[in-house]
Amino acid sequence: MTKEFVSFVRDLYRTTNFIPLHAPIFQGNERKYVNDTLDSSFVSSVGEYVNKSEELMQSFTNSTKAIAVVNGTAALTISLKAIGVNYGDEVITQALTFVATANAIVHVGAEPVFLDVDYDTMGLSPMALESFLTEYAEIRGESTYNKKTGKKIAACVPMHTFGFPVKIDELVAICSKWNIPVLEDTAESLGSYYKGKHTGTFGTLAAFSFNGNKIVTSGGGGMVITDDITLGKHIKHLTTTAKIPHPYEFVHDEIGYNFRMPNLNAALLCGQLEQLENFLLIKRNIAVEYENLFKNSAIKFRTEKENSRANYWLMCVELDSLNERDNFLKETNDNGVMTRPIWKLLYKLTMFKNCYRDSQKSAEYLESRIVNIPSSVFS
Repeated sequence: MTKEFVSFVRDLYRTTNFIPLHAPIFQGNERKYVNDTLDSSFVSSVGEYVNKSEELMQSFTNSTKAIAVVNGTAALTISLKAIGVNYGDEVITQALTFVATANAIVHVGAEPVFLDVDYDTMGLSPMALESFLTEYAEIRGESTYNKKTGKKIAACVPMHTFGFPVKIDELVAICSKWNIPVLEDTAESLGSYYKGKHTGTFGTLAAFSFNGNKIVTSGGGGMVITDDITLGKHIKHLTTTAKIPHPYEFVHDEIGYNFRMPNLNAALLCGQLEQLENFLLIKRNIAVEYENLFKNSAIKFRTEKENSRANYWLMCVELDSLNERDNFLKETNDNGVMTRPIWKLLYKLTMFKNCYRDSQKSAEYLESRIVNIPSSVFS
């Protein structure tokens, strides 16, 4: 099946050259908009394209406020800070995620708590969350604390893995009972919907990434969205070094961050966002092609689940075993078709080895079997 897959991918992308996992494509107004910023000299964090990119994100996600930042990690970090996560707190998340999710938690001085994912969504399991809180949590005043550690459980950060939505309404409902704010890690799920709503619009706020390998890119960049206007304005203030607006005086009223997206990057992003609907359509067509290819194979192609509409950012297959996974990875990469395993579970990394984790049954299973396959949009 591997040889057939390699041949299929080469036909799909019409090339005999190396085929990457996910490469950007620039065929719209990207160059025009970037040149506009050069001509205007507004290439830093103030400019019309920064504002326009925020407006485009608000419109596309149907959110009230969007704040453009330098990257997805910054979006997560400033979001955690803005909702009150402090040094010594605990933040619930999943170990089956890109390292930035946990890095952002540590950046604000908190500690990740790794709970299992659901097999079907590959995202944080509502059952695992409910089980953990029932056993370990207690409400004191308006906040929830871990009875065993004495630390405040300050937030929950589920991640929509590869653009496949988690059961986010269930997670939000559980967290609501325990007064725990939900920050959706939507780094990979721009264009994904759950029960008719865009991912990122269920929790208190959400953090997107526009890295070079994302469905749309600004080179580097990220975005926070929220329906809480007050919170959104505070995040914008914090990301602009907490400077009080003034024509010439420099007065800052709290510790701030130099996290605003440069206009140069925002120009590129605007050109990409204008093509997002078409990118999503092409990706769905590619997913159908892959689904048909693997239909009668021992290799399982991962598809969107009930109530979900995935963006198919990084498409993936499930192999029968760790050995089958490793053979598939070697044979495809040896033949110039890039594939990669899902991330190493974060508690297996040195810096997170002492963090709490539950059984991780589904996460361990998925780690040994899931492989990402080429998912680029093509012209």
